[in-house]
Amino acid sequence: MNLFRPKRKNLPIVFGLFFLIVVGALACASSDSEPESAPAPAPAPAPAVAPVTAPAPAASAPVAPVPVVAQAAVPTEISLTPSPEPTLASVVPPPGFTDKDLAPEITEPGEWINSEPLTLAGLQDEGKVVLVDFWTYTCINCIRTLPYMKEWQEKYADHGLVILGVHTPEFAFEHIYENVVEAVEEFGLEYPSVQDNDFGTWMAFSNRYWPAKYLVDVNGYIRYSHFGEGAYEETEMQIRDLLIEAGYDLEGISVNTAPEPQIDPDSDVTDAEMSRTRELYAGYERNYGALRSFTTPPYIRHVEYYEVKDEAVEYTDPGEHENHFLYLHGLWKNEADNLVHAQMTKDHEDYIALKFFGTSVNAVMAPETGEPYQVKITLNDEPVEMNRAGTDMQYDDEGNSFVHVDEARMYFLLDQDTYSGGELKLSSNSAEFALFAFTFGSYQGGEPVKGS
Repeated sequence: MNLFRPKRKNLPIVFGLFFLIVVGALACASSDSEPESAPAPAPAPAPAVAPVTAPAPAASAPVAPVPVVAQAAVPTEISLTPSPEPTLASVVPPPGFTDKDLAPEITEPGEWINSEPLTLAGLQDEGKVVLVDFWTYTCINCIRTLPYMKEWQEKYADHGLVILGVHTPEFAFEHIYENVVEAVEEFGLEYPSVQDNDFGTWMAFSNRYWPAKYLVDVNGYIRYSHFGEGAYEETEMQIRDLLIEAGYDLEGISVNTAPEPQIDPDSDVTDAEMSRTRELYAGYERNYGALRSFTTPPYIRHVEYYEVKDEAVEYTDPGEHENHFLYLHGLWKNEADNLVHAQMTKDHEDYIALKFFGTSVNAVMAPETGEPYQVKITLNDEPVEMNRAGTDMQYDDEGNSFVHVDEARMYFLLDQDTYSGGELKLSSNSAEFALFAFTFGSYQGGEPVKGS
């Protein structure tokens, strides 16, 4: 896959004093914690099913400096306050709908995959029920839903259902058509997908999450929606109801009633240091965004990271790590979406470290300019045990655990049967090493999906 790297101005940010206040406040914070994002401002404790909240569409715009503010305005803890569940649209007869419930049209579409260009109006004329799925190919929440999407495609594509994937990118390399095509092929998706690089359809639907599903009836009305993972049997029942209402015969096609993946009860904790680790972002746009929110601590726990943009900085690992943060050692360059190892090394001297809790750990990585490389992975300063390794983990003749990074995608690092924590370190001697984000799961038995 190609890695798109838009040119950006070098915009030094001079607010070290402000971030010293932030770090000082965080060091004195209570043990409450915030895992990855959910539908409301305060995310739920550790829901592996929580959807991911998108950044603003104009993600490539330079981030303005953060003003110096009083210490009281700085977020000092990660909240574990549960948030309301997403509200699902009620299924009611079409006459009860207003114009507000009409599905908006596909807006500013890009390239199409697995199909010629489509419109919702045209599909409505054909009497089709349409399931619109907003997704992006490195999102673990989206990836976990794909087996169900493929099953529904197989069952109902010949019985009036059209699944329409709207690929709205999170990272710059996800804008590239060839990358999306390759991901669609690797995941085995046969239904139509359209690129939404400018967030046109996303904004037309007033969408906020990956993944998000909108079920549109033959009259063009949104009859049901669901955000995040889960509710697969419920969603399939809504699909069937609309197909039967439209006159399609589903005799002989049964509903999948198999138990859905369940959250490990051991992850239901109130101590931030033991709660499932939130999604961690390596690029400065998300880190500055967290600072500017005044509600969410940033992800990189080094003052130096925030003093300059797009420059290589020498970091020193403080040694003591807290859950929910990334720590750096050696020479690293911060970029808008990611961190890049800024020098060639000989003995894995430079590394990214984190303390985590969960049943699975995944990382979005890519070759900076296209040259493959290996990332050495250690757990508690030892090679990862085979019974805890994710599907992308490999081992050399000396028993060292590593991941071979040859394309821009999400890599499965750890997959544990039980909920637990540890210290992870990622290191590479290559200057190609680019890290974008870490994601974590807390499902019983580990990661529900075992690779693409």
